[in-house]
Amino acid sequence: MTMAMRSNPMRAALGAGRVQLGTWINLVRTPAVLTLLQAAGLDYARLDMEHSSPSMETVADMAVLSRALEFPLVVRPPEGSREWITRLLDAGVWGLHIPQVDDPETAREVVRAVRYAPAGVRGQAGIGAHNDFRPSGDVLADQAHLNAQVHLTVMLESAAAFGHLDAIVATPGVDAVTLGPSDLAQELGVLGTPDQARVIDEHRERLIAAANRHGKDVAMLVQTVEEGQRWIAAGARIIAYASDVAVLRSGFAAAAARLRA
Repeated sequence: MTMAMRSNPMRAALGAGRVQLGTWINLVRTPAVLTLLQAAGLDYARLDMEHSSPSMETVADMAVLSRALEFPLVVRPPEGSREWITRLLDAGVWGLHIPQVDDPETAREVVRAVRYAPAGVRGQAGIGAHNDFRPSGDVLADQAHLNAQVHLTVMLESAAAFGHLDAIVATPGVDAVTLGPSDLAQELGVLGTPDQARVIDEHRERLIAAANRHGKDVAMLVQTVEEGQRWIAAGARIIAYASDVAVLRSGFAAAAARLRA
């Protein structure tokens, strides 16, 4: 009996209107962390290759396990180039989180690299982790299925990006949008100032409004439960709560402080 290729649970959950809770992986390298995060009740994990240093081999191992667990792995590559996108998708990654999308032309090029024809020009990989080593023999049907499983989020991290806000958000093939709070704050000249929180929250609200206009989801990084609750209430449906680094450090620091008191 031939088994069908797997489907991305995140797309199904978002289609049903369910909020997806995850976290950033910046430090941990063992794929077993995905099993731990799933057991803790999260819906997905987001692995950072822009500001941390996992190898491509580590990413590929995590991607295969994530598919077996039906626990989606989202990866932020160092850049949204065709080369990075192709390697990650062919390794079996279900979700991409693309940094520094400053204009609609860049958004369209990313979509072209992510999707097979007719929606794009994603490179052909044959049999591999991306199709669970289970091609059906019907190339066009397989490609349509794979196009439907990839989840693409683009990051707006500059004043220029927000100048093209509606055009970027409306780009066909972009599934969700988010902002990079620290890079955006630096770009806007408010990083480390009393105005930072207010200005970034204003941009978050603009992003949510644009996403609502164009039928797209919003992903939001939060550092506290209360912050997460606030943005879920405002309409964000993909929440990244802190990171492995932040949770480990804060948890051990709190315990150490109490034990030494």
